[in-house]
Amino acid sequence: QQFNLFPHLTALQNVTLGLLKVKKLHKDEAVALAEKWLERVGLLERRDHYPGQLSGGQQQRVAIARAIAMNPSLMLFDEVTSALDPELVGEVLNVIKGLAEDGMTMLLVTHEMRFAFEVSDKIVFMNQGRIEEQGPPKELFERPQSPRLTEFLKNTRF
Repeated sequence: QQFNLFPHLTALQNVTLGLLKVKKLHKDEAVALAEKWLERVGLLERRDHYPGQLSGGQQQRVAIARAIAMNPSLMLFDEVTSALDPELVGEVLNVIKGLAEDGMTMLLVTHEMRFAFEVSDKIVFMNQGRIEEQGPPKELFERPQSPRLTEFLKNTRF
């Protein structure tokens, strides 16, 4: 995965860049907002570190902080943990779970089925690029209607 952090900028600078250039915030305001989100993702103490000095999970969380700092109405997470060391997956999932608890609207593409069950209001099960089944997590996981979803759940660690 590519987090598109600028390697010559610190974590703090990566988060403030869009706030300064796109949102046109004053530097003090941009820094305060960036520090708020870096703290939220558990990386305030790493604000002066460059991407090369951060683990993959830490880089991912800086990228999330950078995106959230821009105050989007929707966040898209596409297999956000697929390239991470298994020990780092929890760090990123905890950040996403916190955003869900705060009411952030998210579209999450994942194979982390237990996580999807825990944080989702609605799940859409895709099969060969088409919607196979959709509904509330409890309904889909406990009473799947399609044979494909039934098979998938039987073969998935959940």
